[in-house]
Amino acid sequence: MKEIYYRALSYLIQIKSKIAFYPTAFALLGIFSAFLMMYLEELGVSQYLLDEFPVVMVENGDTALTVLSALITGLISMMVFSFSMVMLLLSQASNNYSPRLLPGLISDKVHQIILGIYLGTILYLIFVLFSIHPTEEDYNLPGFSVLIGIIATVVCIYAFIYFIHNISQSIQISNILDRIYFSAKTELLRIIDNEKKEIKPFPSSDHWYEYYAESSGYLQNMALTNILEICEKEKTLIHILPVKGMFVLQDLPLFKSRKELDKETVKNILSNFNFGRGELVGENYVLAFKQITEIIVKAMSPGINDPGTAVNGIDYLTELFSLQMQKKDTYAMSRDENVLVKINTIDFDVLIYNVMASIRTYCKHDVILIHKLILMLHYLKISPVYDPISFKCIDREAVLLLQDAKDSLSNPDDFKNIKEIAEKLKIDSDTKFII
Repeated sequence: MKEIYYRALSYLIQIKSKIAFYPTAFALLGIFSAFLMMYLEELGVSQYLLDEFPVVMVENGDTALTVLSALITGLISMMVFSFSMVMLLLSQASNNYSPRLLPGLISDKVHQIILGIYLGTILYLIFVLFSIHPTEEDYNLPGFSVLIGIIATVVCIYAFIYFIHNISQSIQISNILDRIYFSAKTELLRIIDNEKKEIKPFPSSDHWYEYYAESSGYLQNMALTNILEICEKEKTLIHILPVKGMFVLQDLPLFKSRKELDKETVKNILSNFNFGRGELVGENYVLAFKQITEIIVKAMSPGINDPGTAVNGIDYLTELFSLQMQKKDTYAMSRDENVLVKINTIDFDVLIYNVMASIRTYCKHDVILIHKLILMLHYLKISPVYDPISFKCIDREAVLLLQDAKDSLSNPDDFKNIKEIAEKLKIDSDTKFII
């Protein structure tokens, strides 16, 4: 039963990122509300309100039909306009910043909930409209249902006003960077907090049994609780090989087991891996580094030419790198202080090289950005670190950065200025970190 629960929870997390999730939920709620109101009308709720509060009730059937028709038409127009604004937002973000931002923008709950409110209200009004039969004798008009529909439409209007405000904020690069940064920071802090627990070391898995992926895709999520229970049941240890968020190819090693497993057990373990064709920062903090790096690179392209955005992006990278340096390069899951599952994570060495290589390629000609990158490396040199070997990686990146700057800056005064800054930060003229 627990296995089914955790698997369903993992699947729910995956589908919640889809743009149709909240609209579908609100649509079902709108239909349910319409049938609930039909039931209440049978109990005479409208007649009671008509006797007690006649001023708020619609008494004429033709008037009710006209009002509902007008509300439905207006809400459909409003919903179409809102969807058009969302598509415009996605197109602008893709062209100006990075296509990798689209999954995060699509999964914005605010946009989904507002569109869901529109859709739920429209379906509610349509069902109420069909329930009105003004030509029948001895017919009690569902005035209370119509009143609820009017109130729901007013809520939609205010939701539309908030939608316009929110979407105008969402497209601003500062807010996009904030959202990426805080999602990654939350995930990193959670991992660092979990790593504070004292657990036994995980043994080497060099000669363990390998098992392979049955499908390809981005490794989005894993039902680790289920995998832990399988380990306890089979009395084995499991080493998950790919880094969460990376693209896994079919028939390549996915995990290793200390003990040889039967086909049924392997099938159960594989069912706890979720693969997809998209990536989300909340599930993979490494994607935040990729997205911010691409924003910096895109900002420095000739078509955009926005060094201010690049500087802001480097500031966010600096904070995220300082957190990354405080975590281990592996992640382990345990039960009763016994480590049962080990998960590979991306090394700081690989991460900072990939980020700096992209930025150096497109920003090495800009004095301001070189200055900013040197300050970033200096800040990382004085930051808390889990493994001191990270300092050697920073030294290497400083050497490569100054070499590229020396080769790319045609004005000797510019490089002289960079050289003076480097010397203040204990980098000598031969572009070597003094350790």
